[in-house]
Amino acid sequence: MSPDGGVRAPTGVAAPAPRVRSRARPTRLRAPFAATAVGLFAASLGSATATFWPVYGSGSFVVLALVAFVVGTGIALGAAVLRLSSVWVFVTTLVAYLVLGVPLAVPSQASNGVLPTARGLLTLVSATALGWKRLVTIALPVGSYEALLVPVFALVLVGTVVGLTVALRSRRGELASVVPVVVWIAAIVLGPAEAWWPRVTGLAVLVTVIAWVVWWRLRRRRLALDALTARVPGVSAGHRPVVVRAVVGTLATLAVAGAAGTVAVSAAPPATSRTVARTVVEQPFDPRDRVSPLSGFRAYEQEPAVDGTLLRVTGLRDGQRLRIATLDTYDGVVYSVGSGEVDSASGFFTRVPSTVDQTAVDGQRSTVDVTVEAYDELWVPTVGQLESVAFEGPTADARRDSFFYNDVTGSAVVLGGLQQGDSYRLEAVVPRQPGEDDLDALTPGTATVPTPRDVPDELASALEDDVAGLQEPGERLQAALAALREDGYVSHGVSADEPVSRSGHGADRIAQLFTDPVMIGDAEQYATAAALMADQLGFPARVVMGFAPETGEGERGMSDAVEVTGSDITAWIEVDTARYGWVALDPNPAERPIPEDQVQDPTQISRPESVVQPPPQDPQVRDDQTPPQSEQDDPETPPAWLATVLLIARIAGWSALVAGLLAAPFVTVVALKARRRRRRRSAHSPSARISGGWHEFQDAVVDHGIVTPRAATRSEVAAVVGGSRPAVLARVADRAVFSPNAPAEADADRVWTAVAEMRRALGVGLTRRQRFAAAVSLRSLRGYHGRTRPERQRNN
Repeated sequence: MSPDGGVRAPTGVAAPAPRVRSRARPTRLRAPFAATAVGLFAASLGSATATFWPVYGSGSFVVLALVAFVVGTGIALGAAVLRLSSVWVFVTTLVAYLVLGVPLAVPSQASNGVLPTARGLLTLVSATALGWKRLVTIALPVGSYEALLVPVFALVLVGTVVGLTVALRSRRGELASVVPVVVWIAAIVLGPAEAWWPRVTGLAVLVTVIAWVVWWRLRRRRLALDALTARVPGVSAGHRPVVVRAVVGTLATLAVAGAAGTVAVSAAPPATSRTVARTVVEQPFDPRDRVSPLSGFRAYEQEPAVDGTLLRVTGLRDGQRLRIATLDTYDGVVYSVGSGEVDSASGFFTRVPSTVDQTAVDGQRSTVDVTVEAYDELWVPTVGQLESVAFEGPTADARRDSFFYNDVTGSAVVLGGLQQGDSYRLEAVVPRQPGEDDLDALTPGTATVPTPRDVPDELASALEDDVAGLQEPGERLQAALAALREDGYVSHGVSADEPVSRSGHGADRIAQLFTDPVMIGDAEQYATAAALMADQLGFPARVVMGFAPETGEGERGMSDAVEVTGSDITAWIEVDTARYGWVALDPNPAERPIPEDQVQDPTQISRPESVVQPPPQDPQVRDDQTPPQSEQDDPETPPAWLATVLLIARIAGWSALVAGLLAAPFVTVVALKARRRRRRRSAHSPSARISGGWHEFQDAVVDHGIVTPRAATRSEVAAVVGGSRPAVLARVADRAVFSPNAPAEADADRVWTAVAEMRRALGVGLTRRQRFAAAVSLRSLRGYHGRTRPERQRNN
């Protein structure tokens, strides 16, 4: 018998280890093991699936996820108990997918809400292949709209079956952790551009996945130790300290990696917003590919549209307007929807689910019914912020499938355009607006719109005169709009009895508006000029084109049916304010006769007679004349050296992050070995220190790849290593452990000095790569790490 309690093999010959059948794959599924595996997998998959909440945001999603997981768990457990082949697992999963898919993922096409129908099955199969793309071209959350729950249903059901089947029947149950990671990544890719609780969801997935992997590794080690010790009573396998060490080591690694990542991201934050599928996928509708609707403003003032009925509307309140389009990008030629040079949210149109959440909008609900007559544009007239739209008639399905909406501006389109006979009902919330007495107190908001380009200098000069002596932003804005109303005259220039009024709203036309002897134009020019003035005063501004029909107040403040004609076309502006959000303001002058004598004699005009401004205009002078613009202005270009320094810092930060993540496991291993060495060397007694010195040398031997016999004595290990010094160290350690006389402190110091020299000698003749591999080797950490050695137990 050896001092370690094992059977000694002949000197120099290693006794073959008994073959023990692995217990990692039992023939019978044990309930405690299955319950633990299902619980850990449920926590991991549940954390990943929760990331889909901003995509769906409804109780239907929660029910679907729970039922899919329970059914998938039942399939996996049943297949494991009955030892079914993969073919039967696939067939069972497919049947469950078809039977449960319609009532859970396509509830609108289920009979009595629970039974699948033929149409529902076709939709389910179609959505399995196409639902992913539809999901990234629709506004979020989608709830249970159409068949958009199919992607998450497929992920949860199939992921549960695959993950638990791997866990319960595979030799490598750790691989099941791939499933929640895939689900989590899919939720991010299919989710919104704005992350939803990223730290919480990411940390939850990380912790549960690591817990799953650690549990499996510890379970495999426990089974191996049980097989080796054959469950000898009174002999501890030392499993609990290993569990503690594994958990502590994992937490330490996570802490180091998390700290490195936090520092790197803080030093070099991402320069762009998060990129997901919906931000890069080609959208079915891009307003930048269309002609600006404001360019066709004058067409509504001409025959046959001017007197023809375009729409019939019921439900409008007194003074309520219909919005056609909201335009926020001015390039000196036209006002358009969205910008091709900056990230403008107003240009991003998505399909609308059954409802749009407008609970955050402070306003009054409105229901409007619209019947299309001669109106044939793709822009859908709307009111307020849309909550829902319901098309009626034979084209209802086609119109609903081609309906796209932008919630930032309240604009909507139907691809292919509306046609006579179409009808729809709008449920919307009309935002609360300030009263007339509150307009002077308005202050600029923080909304971001593209900065206008090529703003005419004539407009800035006129604005300077209009706001002279005023300091408050709201007062300056009202003064500028009042000047347009007082000095301006309305003429569409489309009939013989109207003064000439050139159409268009480019920079030259707006400059002409302020330099002609008489300010003549219509809503196209006045709304454009007002929006540019508001921008100069610091207010984020945009132009709205729509209809302003005359409404007579009926029951409950709502009008009866109103016929909307082309003559009702108009345009106004909206400015973003700190208190009220977007506020609608009408800059258009009232229609009144244009004095003939003023048109002929420019000296009567209150505007400055100078038409052409001095050629050289210092931009700094203009900045001194007008207050700083709001947040939508482009930032100043930083110096070249600063950009270089920031680039170098960003590269260095990301490099440090990557290097830290790569080095963290190796640093952890080296730190654990250093801690073990320090604990052994500082043991409470000389005999324990000498014994620890031998174990330190033996661990170094194992880390250098030298194979020693299983359960070998110190002398046998020394014989395998070779040389006189290992043999002497083995005899000294045996004497310190088994001798009745305690060794001296000096003997322990000499042992540790010798151990340090012998550890260095093991690396002689090795390459640098081999020495690094020995330093970070896990072989010695896989061995026995209990506080009480088996030899001590047997000796005691």
